Amino acid sequence: MRVDEFDYALPEELIAQEPLEPRDASRLLVLDGASGTLQHSVFRRIGELLHPGDMLVLNDTKVLPARLYAHKESGAMIELLLLKQCGLDTWQCLVRPGRKALPGTKLLFALPALNAEIIGLAEEGTRLVHFQHTGDFYALLEQLGTMPLPPYIKKPLVDQERYQPVYARERGSAAAPTAGLHFTERLLQELQAQGILIEKVLLHVGLGTFRPVKVDTVEQHVMHREFYRVSEATAAAVNAARAAGGRIIAVGTTAVRTLETMSDESGCLHAGEGWTEKFIYPGYRFKIVDAMITNFHLPKSTLLMLVSAFAGRENIRRAYETAIAERYRFFSFGDAMFITAQKHKVGK
Repeated sequence: MRVDEFDYALPEELIAQEPLEPRDASRLLVLDGASGTLQHSVFRRIGELLHPGDMLVLNDTKVLPARLYAHKESGAMIELLLLKQCGLDTWQCLVRPGRKALPGTKLLFALPALNAEIIGLAEEGTRLVHFQHTGDFYALLEQLGTMPLPPYIKKPLVDQERYQPVYARERGSAAAPTAGLHFTERLLQELQAQGILIEKVLLHVGLGTFRPVKVDTVEQHVMHREFYRVSEATAAAVNAARAAGGRIIAVGTTAVRTLETMSDESGCLHAGEGWTEKFIYPGYRFKIVDAMITNFHLPKSTLLMLVSAFAGRENIRRAYETAIAERYRFFSFGDAMFITAQKHKVGK
């Protein structure tokens, strides 16, 4: 299967440069994967698509203000993007410019309480950086760091919290699980009052978000590892909801990958934590996810491949063509989709 099959042309003006206010004012394109039919709605009305006993599964990771600027001892400016923690005060980082960022390079920050040294080379040209600090590292990061917005967003973000879901809890991501950005506290409360169940899993979004697919065929691509966790309580709740006939609705592709990583062939979710490299593309047999909420994804991306596996490549192609024609807003701060599966799973 060629990567080019997941390409499409997007007018640049449809790339959302800032979030809408309020969060749930986004448009919502509804795709029935079984029939291919499309409907237009707004996100605040998502409760109309859900039934009592359905379960939303959220990813409650929290984005670090992970972009830092420093100077080398020579005075040259250098940019760091913290990707994942690899040990006590040691992080894997994207470094720009990277060619001369060699082990032994010392880095100075605007606050004297923080400095760092590049101590090694890592995968895909990244660096291992060891930080020395006085006081709490995360407090210093809040003072010095900025949100690592994707490169297609050119406009500065005024409110840094708008790149966090309202339910974000555990720090560790290099990018937001953007499907969750559409929810407000009020909307979540209204859905619960409607009888919609809500559970949370964890997946820290990492390096793969910033790396394009560089191979010609889909099957050649290797995903980067990302840390996940499913608690015993969440696994039990998801399995109970499924046994009672409720649909399992993943909020975002990160929740999809976590659920599918920890589900067995019978659709039973298991508790645990670890590192997932799960790559979902057309031909994959979904085990537990019945529907998903997701944003519109970049051309030729692994995320576009995942939703194509779920709803069918032709259905997704027509949905994206419709969204472009109807001037939907795309990518991280853009509009959303509600997608039901192309095929029912065994046992459902």
